[in-house]
Amino acid sequence: MIKQAIIPLAGQGTRLLPLTSVFAKELLPINGKPGIEYILDECITAGIKEVIFIISKKKRMIKDYFYNDKFYKRIIKKKKDIRIISEYKKILKYKKMIKFVYQNKPLGTGDAVLKTKKFIKDKYFLMLLPDDLIIKKNCSKAMINIHNRFKSSVMASMNVNKKTVSRWGIYKLKKKIDRDNFFIDRVVEKPSIKNAPSNKAVIGRYILPKKIFSKLKKQKPGRNGEIHITDSIQSLIDEKENFIAHNFNGKYLDCGTMHGYINSSIEISKV
Repeated sequence: MIKQAIIPLAGQGTRLLPLTSVFAKELLPINGKPGIEYILDECITAGIKEVIFIISKKKRMIKDYFYNDKFYKRIIKKKKDIRIISEYKKILKYKKMIKFVYQNKPLGTGDAVLKTKKFIKDKYFLMLLPDDLIIKKNCSKAMINIHNRFKSSVMASMNVNKKTVSRWGIYKLKKKIDRDNFFIDRVVEKPSIKNAPSNKAVIGRYILPKKIFSKLKKQKPGRNGEIHITDSIQSLIDEKENFIAHNFNGKYLDCGTMHGYINSSIEISKV
């Protein structure tokens, strides 16, 4: 069973400037609730028991959000407000699950994953990217079910507009398993439109094998001088490690851009 998840949170959030000039994008409210709490709730419902946050010194406010006990106790003592008490209990529940590691230089998602190596106990773990919200269906839970069937790595998949393939990791599929699941032949990080093997993109949910750490440790920087997780995934595919693309059934919301952030609140308010 998969019981651990990692969430990279050290990114600077430049696409959401000026909001992120003084505030962590993951704490920005989406329909009245911090974005990171949607990700945590998805983990809890999927059966995850421990979550590792990868933050930077500049994103210290994320840790402070979960460790502001004195503030809550002082307010609760004064006001005895039922809503505030409920919110504090929820934060305490999250806090019991969370560990923090630091990535102080922005060297890519692969480098962020490598920072968690000493904490990962089992053969496989879940990774969620906080900019990608998937509502209405629990994508992580569905992926864990697929993993349990095939004892394989799994990545969330979605068809994207061909004009936008350079934003994503893009798959070439090898073999159909069923309507929603396919074995992957190849994955390419942010290809040009001309070189993209398809329009099937990796969306921010991954079940990865612990052995990926040995690949990440040797991985040379790629585009923009960053360590890309897709390069290490491809190294494992080349060694006959199975990766499954899972076409999830929920609704995808991109919270990493200003337009997407505003739209996410509108869409979640309808649920």
